[in-house]
Amino acid sequence: MGVDKLKPLRSKWLKTKVILNNGSIKPFIPDTQRYNKANLWSMISRYGMVYIKPEIGTYGMGVIKAEMLSHHNFAYQIEQKRLSFDNFDSFHASLVRLVHKRSYLIQRGINLLKHNKRRFDIRVMIQLSPDNQWEATGIIGRLGHPKKIVTNYHSGGKPMDVHRLLESHASLKRRNELIQEMNELGLRIARHMKKKYPYLKQIGVDIGLDRSLKPWIIEVNVKPDPYIFNQLKNKTMYRRVIKYFRHAAKKTK
Repeated sequence: MGVDKLKPLRSKWLKTKVILNNGSIKPFIPDTQRYNKANLWSMISRYGMVYIKPEIGTYGMGVIKAEMLSHHNFAYQIEQKRLSFDNFDSFHASLVRLVHKRSYLIQRGINLLKHNKRRFDIRVMIQLSPDNQWEATGIIGRLGHPKKIVTNYHSGGKPMDVHRLLESHASLKRRNELIQEMNELGLRIARHMKKKYPYLKQIGVDIGLDRSLKPWIIEVNVKPDPYIFNQLKNKTMYRRVIKYFRHAAKKTK
């Protein structure tokens, strides 16, 4: 699994297009378009809130949360900086200065579930086992920094046990069902992507749950960080993730 082979999959747009081709995955993908003025207007009018993200980027860097507060009021936040505008044109002009000439995408915003007033999402780790079978090896919650819009560990997010984050939103039975559902979704994505990219050995799927507990695919990572699982008190998941991670690394040398 050389760097060159994985390079095309750095593009969020390419990965979105690949998984949109699967009818059983498509319903879980938020509407995603390339960034331009017309797409920004149509999507923010339709959804009220969108995320604007670099087509190629990691750790949630450069991600912008944009909102239509009323017909004449718009706002966006990047990192801890929030700006408001009283018309669409000045709002868009300010975003253009941020985006500059780089390729950005607009994704429908999902109102994520919260824990202690902080948003969280969930990372599902899917890896090829030593006997070449896809397995869901790890699942972990990522609690966002209270003043930031992304949940990434590198942006101040806190890795946490999924059950703890979902405790106030669902019964134990429902939590177990949700975990199984998210794992199954991750496995479907891995199997589908493997057909087109046979050298793929692991993916990390970032999933957001809305208030009706529907899972939404926020992003698929082809180079997921296995060490986030070491933040959990129980090391069982981490040991398995690392074992499979090292096995995959050995096979590609």
